[in-house]
Amino acid sequence: MAGTPNFERRTFMKLAAAAGLASTAGITAATPGRSPGPKEDEILVGVSNAAAGPRKAVEQHVPSSAEIVHENKTLSYVAVKFPSSAPDVARESFIAAITKQADVKYAERNLTHEALYTANDPQYGNQYAPQQVNADVAWDTTLGSSSVTIAVVDQGIKYDHPDLSAQFGTDTGYDFVDADDDPYPDVLADEYHGTHVAGIAAGTTDNNEGIGGISNSTLLSGRALSEEGTGSTSDIADAVEWAADQGADVINLSLGGGGYTSTMKNAVSYATQQGSLVVAAAGNDGMGQVSYPAAYSECVAVSALDPDESLASYSNYGSEIDLAAPGTNVLSCWTTSTEYETISGTSMATPVVSGVAGLALAVYDLSPSDLRSHLKATAVDVGLSSSQQGSGRVDAANAVETQPGSGGGGGGSGEETTTSVDDSLSNSADSDCWTYAWEYSSPSQVVIDLSGPSSADFDLYANEGSGTCPSTSFFDYRSWTTSSTEQIVIDNPDTSADLSVLVDSYSGSGSYTLTITEKQ
Repeated sequence: MAGTPNFERRTFMKLAAAAGLASTAGITAATPGRSPGPKEDEILVGVSNAAAGPRKAVEQHVPSSAEIVHENKTLSYVAVKFPSSAPDVARESFIAAITKQADVKYAERNLTHEALYTANDPQYGNQYAPQQVNADVAWDTTLGSSSVTIAVVDQGIKYDHPDLSAQFGTDTGYDFVDADDDPYPDVLADEYHGTHVAGIAAGTTDNNEGIGGISNSTLLSGRALSEEGTGSTSDIADAVEWAADQGADVINLSLGGGGYTSTMKNAVSYATQQGSLVVAAAGNDGMGQVSYPAAYSECVAVSALDPDESLASYSNYGSEIDLAAPGTNVLSCWTTSTEYETISGTSMATPVVSGVAGLALAVYDLSPSDLRSHLKATAVDVGLSSSQQGSGRVDAANAVETQPGSGGGGGGSGEETTTSVDDSLSNSADSDCWTYAWEYSSPSQVVIDLSGPSSADFDLYANEGSGTCPSTSFFDYRSWTTSSTEQIVIDNPDTSADLSVLVDSYSGSGSYTLTITEKQ
């Protein structure tokens, strides 16, 4: 420990209390016969972490015209399906009524997400993306390791493709669209996006066959998008949770749309806490607003570059962008007899970053937050604004040749200080506000971890730069899952005032540990 910064606490009572339910540990319960792809007639209901399970908490409040068709006990939510003929007001009335129940943390539409690619006629006869990020230089150090797993949550992957078959282990993955153990595409001519993404991240390199992927990492396929390239929030969230539980080191999300949802936020938060780095596409609307899930603070948001390293015209941009990577006219694996095709999108830039992350993990043992910091510290400034490139264009050679924390690429010194405090909350009206005095004048990152009782639901909030305590309504950052295990990661925090952290009991009581790790 580099030091012991001061913690101070203020305890106060909330004006309004809310009781909740606890989740029961268990795997996702898929319902046979659920239709694949979008599920726009469904409402997702998230339940707190203190009773017998989400289904029991919700079922008594479901109207006779609707039914619970899906339950995820780990993320503690159920899907309630209304008939397609039901008027929209019926769903809105249900949302308004169910969220008044003390057990319920949120209710939201089961929104539709789509693959983020833009089809183009090929303009290049060979690859340029690996060379642009200096993967060929990195390969002198490592081609990647089969002990590193990249999960592609997307359409199905043609896992018998000659450039992909060697990258799959005995478990190819799971199909959340059709609810079976085979994530192979249903219609090869239509379902090529997942295969293309997988080839960019981990198409077999140095095998005298086709293209070279960024890394020779092991691939895992979570099929959550249909052959039409669309999928529901629930299918994608379940796939993210599943990939994390399979031990994926990196989870690639070349998809987006639908906006903020608590269900997806909880899924990427869960994955991060389980040790997975979640990398996501910024979006293809050409606008200054990063799409979700990339905009969640847990995700590494990736913008797309043209071959000349200018921002691609279709790429979204904004303050949430972490890294940029080549995304225009990227050559990769295909599902038909042509075997290789060139397409464009932030979907293509995202697996470039995932592949570089795989190379870095082949050399260094890094946590998700440290890996994220390392990729950003070793990125290359290509002359764009931070809202367009984040920390810069990802660079594979720098990522494998630069010792993490050595300060390469503008990173920090590698020093860190960690301090913890133990306390307790007595009931759902109880909260503790802590202030933390900075050890470093310009830290590169601060990680706030909360570990609370499994029988309760504690939440975590933080404010930076103001010195004011956050509330459950006004905050800069929030980790608000249905359990008591929470994490907030802040890159380049504002140290002009003490960090303020609120530990809040949404439901239940018990002891907790609050840990703050500040990285130079």
